Amino acid sequence: MWALRRRTLNRVDRWDGRTYQRTVFAGNSAVEITVTQAGSTDDPRLHVDVEGETAEATRRFIRNLLNRVLGLDIDLAPFYQVAAKDRRLNDLASRFRGMRPPRFPTIFEALVNGIACQQLSLEAGLSLLNRLAASHGRAPPSGGEANKAPFPRPWDMASTSLESLRALGFSRSKGTAIIEIARAIERRDIVLDQLESLDDGTLQARLDELRGVGRWTAEYVLLRGYGRLNVFPGDDVGARNGLERWLGLRKPLDYQHTKSILRKWQPYSGLVYLHLLLKSLYEKGLIRASAELG
Repeated sequence: MWALRRRTLNRVDRWDGRTYQRTVFAGNSAVEITVTQAGSTDDPRLHVDVEGETAEATRRFIRNLLNRVLGLDIDLAPFYQVAAKDRRLNDLASRFRGMRPPRFPTIFEALVNGIACQQLSLEAGLSLLNRLAASHGRAPPSGGEANKAPFPRPWDMASTSLESLRALGFSRSKGTAIIEIARAIERRDIVLDQLESLDDGTLQARLDELRGVGRWTAEYVLLRGYGRLNVFPGDDVGARNGLERWLGLRKPLDYQHTKSILRKWQPYSGLVYLHLLLKSLYEKGLIRASAELG
């Protein structure tokens, strides 16, 4: 959950220490999902409640969505085999054993997250995203609390005005990029899910063609949107700093040096990225290690 949420102020992915809640669109209906885990780290069971529309088609949609968002169908055994050959990586992987790589529910949400967080602290970016969901999402079935609104869809954003995004704190360039991407999706000039079959380089180049998307955002979307676990966003300054501290490096890393260091752990450098995120949250006292959870 923390690999998904990243910070406590995330109000789109809500977590109280035991229960995960998120409001999503299932078809044209807003439904609220509540997920709790029972059992141990090695033998977990998830219990899911859905408030709102509960038709069988909706239940199948929610099941597939949670598989994606929570990484439930990812086999971690090959990663642990790679980690076992390296003392430092094995220690890191063992500390947070069982962490499954999360993805955003949609590629559009991944893109908007990346654009919102460009050249800002993660806290500032998440504050923008919270306000965006509260103002452009739709009231959930439980009565309409603003902090339980689902993340807006492309067609929700395609008709919005730049002034409304500026009022939320988005810069002119970021607001324009979000609206233009949303309109391109609505017109079907780009169908993001159909890019899934492209190789990393081709997919990154295609994303780079979108307004407001550069190398950092494209790599961020490759990892957190398309689930490319071999991608470590090399322009992520916070992640690079975490990599430097973990490896005890004396000189700052640049993009190319970062990629070179991570090559020996391929195709799992994206999992290294996520584990380093957990390491930083652990050091802040926000999460416990797997051994402490039992």
